[in-house]
Amino acid sequence: MFQPLNAKVEAPNYDFSLESLNPFFPDMALSVPTEKFGKPEVMNSVNGTQTLKFYVAHLRYKFPVLVQVKDDKTLDFFAKLPSYFLHDLFFQSLVNKLGKQTSYKKFGEEAFYTWEKDNLKHIYSAACTITCFPIFYAVHPIVIPPEKSFTPLMKQMIKK
Repeated sequence: MFQPLNAKVEAPNYDFSLESLNPFFPDMALSVPTEKFGKPEVMNSVNGTQTLKFYVAHLRYKFPVLVQVKDDKTLDFFAKLPSYFLHDLFFQSLVNKLGKQTSYKKFGEEAFYTWEKDNLKHIYSAACTITCFPIFYAVHPIVIPPEKSFTPLMKQMIKK
């Protein structure tokens, strides 16, 4: 005879939603992520553009999000995702939100997915060993207006 289980079974990290990252999207007032995630750490400040570090935290996860800000408006962001997040679920949530990716490139075991939608470039990277896991998710404008004049975090990291 079987004993009934009185336990809730759920993926260890998937009460995460992409909407958690909405406060970091370009052209948001700096007050929006600050109210939700607390005061950020200033990482860099050059020519009126600051790079700030926020932490997205929940009971089961905590990860850093770098955000560039100018004139109290967000310019772009780079989120270093926890490796224990499930790639399949995270990727599917991006597809549900953005549709089919614009491009896909694979270098060794790492894949880069890019979407271009509403003048925003979304870049998601994941890798596979025994299982697949996310590495980062970044968003920046495709066309940067001359008055904003900044280099997206993704391009800065590639140069280094």
